[in-house]
Amino acid sequence: MFEIEQKYRVSDRKELTERLAAEDAVFVSENENRDTYYNHPCRDFVETGEALRVRREDDIPMVTYKGTRRPGLVKAREELEWRLDPGDTDGTHMERLLTVLGFREVATVTKRRETYRLGSAETAMTITIDSVESLRHDGDPGLFAEIECVLPTATPDDSEIETARARVSGLARKLGLTDPESRSYLRMQLER
Repeated sequence: MFEIEQKYRVSDRKELTERLAAEDAVFVSENENRDTYYNHPCRDFVETGEALRVRREDDIPMVTYKGTRRPGLVKAREELEWRLDPGDTDGTHMERLLTVLGFREVATVTKRRETYRLGSAETAMTITIDSVESLRHDGDPGLFAEIECVLPTATPDDSEIETARARVSGLARKLGLTDPESRSYLRMQLER
């Protein structure tokens, strides 16, 4: 799959949830994500813009690879993700494999996530409200919203990407999200 997403800083959670309700967004779930990121032994993912993580979503382990970003203000890149259980019930086997292969653990980011869905199956957009504990400081609540549109193909053309980017930006305007944040949670945490 190919994801188009943009993250925004949020100062007022209540206002955002009210706007989501006004747009008929459907609450999907609330959970904790604990994401442990790894760097490749032969290339620097910071330089290439890639990401590899083992996620524990309410203790359900998954592995995720995010490919190099396409140029543009709204992130666009391939994403591969799958569950590791039942064979690896807590993700430790995958983490051991990565370590044996020479991958280096970088950091773990923990967030509390509320997920909402907007639109029909063909036009669905996912909106998450993330509270990132490690990013709370000096009056900053560490609160963010991400808007994501997933394209069904791993190799969309430029026109499909631009249409999805416009949809993400348009929804952000409707929701009153005006402070985009291009850095990942990992990068923000490491830069603190």
